[in-house]
Formats: sequence, C-alpha cells, structure tokens
Amino acid sequence: MSEAAAADYPRPPELDAVFHCSEIRRDDDRILYYGISDVDERELVRRVWPAFREAGYEVQVVTPDSGLDVIVARPYSDGVDGVPWVNVALLVATVVSTLLVGATAWYYVPLPVIQENPLAVLQAWPFTAAVLGVLLTHELGHYALGRYHGVDVSLPYVIPFILPFGTMGAIIRMRGQMPDREALFDIGVAGPLAGLAATIVVTVVGLLLGPFTVPQSVLGGGGGQVIVFNNPPLLDLIAAALNQPTGYSDPTKTAHPVVMGAWVGMFFTVLNLLPVGQLDGGHIVRAMVGRRQETLAAFVPTALFGIAAYLYYVRDLGLNESVGLWAFWGLFSAFIAYRGPANPIDDSALGPKRLAVGVLTFALGLLCFMLVPIQVTTL
Repeated sequence: MSEAAAADYPRPPELDAVFHCSEIRRDDDRILYYGISDVDERELVRRVWPAFREAGYEVQVVTPDSGLDVIVARPYSDGVDGVPWVNVALLVATVVSTLLVGATAWYYVPLPVIQENPLAVLQAWPFTAAVLGVLLTHELGHYALGRYHGVDVSLPYVIPFILPFGTMGAIIRMRGQMPDREALFDIGVAGPLAGLAATIVVTVVGLLLGPFTVPQSVLGGGGGQVIVFNNPPLLDLIAAALNQPTGYSDPTKTAHPVVMGAWVGMFFTVLNLLPVGQLDGGHIVRAMVGRRQETLAAFVPTALFGIAAYLYYVRDLGLNESVGLWAFWGLFSAFIAYRGPANPIDDSALGPKRLAVGVLTFALGLLCFMLVPIQVTTL
C-alpha cells in the first residue's frame, strides 16, 4: 500500500506500539489491519480501542487460519441511519401475531369470526399494548443507556410467535466494545428496571379494569383441561395493595387479559436475570464481580435442571407443567454460558452505589420468580 493510500486509514501510534502491521485492506466500510501482535487479543483491544474510537471507529481482533492477527475497524454509528426496515417489519409482524393470539386465546373471539371479519382481532389491542409496551420499554432501557455510554447498539427487534403470547420477546444487538464495567452494568440493569416499571403500571391498569367475562361457549360442559398461569409474588403484592382479586370463584370470570401482559413482563424479567452469558443477569453480575461471574454461571444450568427434576420426580408434574420449561432453559443457559460474558475494556471494579442497585435488581427479580409458572388443571 502506498504512503498516500495509507494516509486514508487511521493508524494511531498506540497501534504501532504493540502491533507489527504488514498490510491494510478495505472491505466495504471496514478496514482490516493484518500483522502480528506483541500482546494477547484482550490486551491489544484495550491498548488500541481508545485511539480508534476517537477517530470514529470500533475495533475487534480476529485470528484467521493464516496465523496473522487481524484488527477489524469499522465506523462507529452514533444514531440510526435511514429507516430500520427489519425492526419495523418485525414490529408490524409482532403486532399482528399478538393481536391474533390475544383475540383467540385471551378475548375468546372464535376463529371463524376473525376469518369473516379480520378487524375483529382489534378487540385484543389492550393485550397487545400491554405485552409490547413491557417488552419495548425493557429493550429501550438498554438502548438509551447504550447510547449514553457511547456503545453501538441497535434498535429493538421484537420477535413474532404463536401461542400463548404471540411473541418470543425482544432483543437488541450490542455491536461495539464495552468500554468499562460501569457501562456494562448500566446497560445491563437498565432493561430489567425499565421493564419492571412498565410491568407495574400494566399490572395496576389490568387489575383496575376488573374481571373479564368468559363466554359460556368456552366453558362448555366442564371436565376439560386448561392451562393456568400461576401468580408471581410481585403480582400478588400489587393486587393486595390495590385490594383487587386476581382470581374469581365464578367460572365465568377471569383476570383481564391486560394482567397477562404484566405476567409476561415478570416472567421475562426472571429469565433475563439469569446470571449467564449475554443475558442481562450475566452482564450485571460480570460488572459486579468481574471474571468470577463465569464460575457462578457454570452452576446455573445445574440449578435449572435440578428444578425440573424436583418438579417431575417430587411434585409429579408433567413436561408441559413447567418441567419442560426449566429443562429447556437449563440447556439454553448451558449454551450461552459456554459462549461467555461480555468483557469490558477497562475492568476496574464498580462503586458501592452500583453494587447496591445490582442487589436491588436481583431482589426485585426474585419477586417475579415462580417455581411452577405454568400448570395444567381440570375444570
């Protein structure tokens, strides 16, 4: 590469101090620096990241089969470039899926009625607003703190699905390096706290809306099996504070579907706070205790498999009565624990205020925990 061409690429002194660069190439908007590093990958990123970031680039290090180290620099994005069509398409699809599932499963609108008049699904808009409001508030909490700390994060992607809620949740992508433990903690904790705040609001609204009437055609002659979503402690506490019931002796009455939006928020909070890998709990614990987080994460799959075994062998519950749920999350947590947590560039310890907020967040998460979230009962 000529000297004139090389001048088009950032090459800070911090790079040359630890990296013997033999070639520089451009691949679309990325710049690839090939060479041999004097330090390990983590230390290399720590040394060069501040200078590249000041020049407007994010960096990561890869080692291809050639044996050379490669530093990949790409422009840092500090905003949304153009219309995020994928995010918009997924949001529209999830609005449709939650309306359809909400109408059929929670508002008891018969499918033939919807086939005759698709607008009948709009009866379920409060359910859709509750579920998506909780999920998007959670993810936008991550997004806002990510932007505050200068981390390149995407807008939320919501995932459409089928029963029982019409969605599998929402995620954001963190595409940049984590500068320090404080940023990792703030981004990790912002989602659960924002989501819980929205969940409490949705719970209050749902309870104050009062009971929902179950059509007689749904009740039928009785004797059939139904899925019961058990209450987390936080839901019971809010109901007690409002002096509102969450269940009714009258079989034609049930909790308002908006309350299910709150249930979704509480249940997803528990799952997100599992202290493994790239989950919120993994980020928070990694920021709080450093690399010891990986030791803690190794016990999580065992604990979840233990819960599944207890429910199956001791409580005599079936796979569809939370046994399969915890077994699946045991497998999933093992997979994400294996992939490891985020590693901040500056690994300095957190101060006592953030540690206290972290403990409080997990305490609130425990109020959302249910040993048996889903159970099957006979009418």
